[in-house]
Amino acid sequence: MWHPWRTLRTLTHVDVHWTDQPRGRIAATDGRRIWMDTRLLQVQRRVAATHELIHIEQGHTSGCHPRVEAWVRVATARRLITIDALIDALRWTEDWHEAADVLWVTVEVLKDRIDHLTPDETATLIRVYEETEGGA
Repeated sequence: MWHPWRTLRTLTHVDVHWTDQPRGRIAATDGRRIWMDTRLLQVQRRVAATHELIHIEQGHTSGCHPRVEAWVRVATARRLITIDALIDALRWTEDWHEAADVLWVTVEVLKDRIDHLTPDETATLIRVYEETEGGA
């Protein structure tokens, strides 16, 4: 499981600041600082930290075009949810909220991950589903 806080500890040039972010924004970065909203729940903090770390990895230092933000959202979902973890979660629940909870992500991140499966990942999910249904 990906732990953004471990990565942040190794990035001595990046500081995390806890602030009340403007409405509609939960976090931001300039490449050296990450500003996180103090009102976030732990799972939201994990998602936001990962999202901002990906911006830093990509060299983003200010607001990004919506296409770039969409790419970072998908990259965040991929980093937080491996295909194996997704399969395990979906084996025992079809409820989005339960699956997100067990994966330690938000429902939005889970949807981003499922909406952007690769063809191989889709084939794997279908195969696992068919094996499960066939064995039931």
